[in-house]
Amino acid sequence: MEDGISSFWGPVTSTHEWCEPNYVHSSYIAEFFNTISNFPCMILALIGLVNSLRQHFEKRFSVLHISNMILAIGSMLYHATLQRLQQQGDETPMVWEMLLYIYILYSPDWHYRSTMPTFLFLYGAVFAITHSQLRFDIGFKVHYVLLCLLCIPRMYKYYIHTEDKSAKQLAKLYVATLFFGSLCWLIDSLFCKSLSHWYFNPQGHALWHVLMGFNSYFANAFLMYCRAQQREWDPKIKHFLGFFPYLKIQKPKAQ
Repeated sequence: MEDGISSFWGPVTSTHEWCEPNYVHSSYIAEFFNTISNFPCMILALIGLVNSLRQHFEKRFSVLHISNMILAIGSMLYHATLQRLQQQGDETPMVWEMLLYIYILYSPDWHYRSTMPTFLFLYGAVFAITHSQLRFDIGFKVHYVLLCLLCIPRMYKYYIHTEDKSAKQLAKLYVATLFFGSLCWLIDSLFCKSLSHWYFNPQGHALWHVLMGFNSYFANAFLMYCRAQQREWDPKIKHFLGFFPYLKIQKPKAQ
């Protein structure tokens, strides 16, 4: 939304703006709330990364947490500048992150181990190059949703084979944050004209960022639990201060 004070970054060149007036609080930050709402995503991803490294979990999960952080940084830069290049730096990592989730979800039962990571790497590289040249808009959103849908059957399979109630609660929190986050995104996108006349803008896209930060954290913790079960690492869901969930494993001494 056009509004506010003069811009440090120049005219908007991104293909999409969100339902927040530009440069209201600073000439360096186009969409203030959409920018700062990425901080919780980074902190949650950092917590997951530290927990993964501390317990010497598989490297794929460290990469996953790092990808969550990179996505949050890319989103922050995009909403701060509303420039086309930074938009690419937000959208391309979104696809790469989903390819990582697909690998983590399906690789345990994949018999040809080298083919999946090779294919996903090439797919991600081709997408990045193609997206930078053709600048998808609706096509990008449809593509991203399809990648998300590919993850759902496998997540459901893991859920129904999980007996631990605390682990199942993580999966339920994942679904709840996905639902409410998507609802915030849709309301912000579809009803922006009406919302802009309200005395207080609910900042639906910023709420989407926060909820998706928790969504990624819950998804990662649940997937780590399932993987630890496969490796017989005696996983348990603990709660910091009685409410914040995290994974604790106990590897056999031989490992």
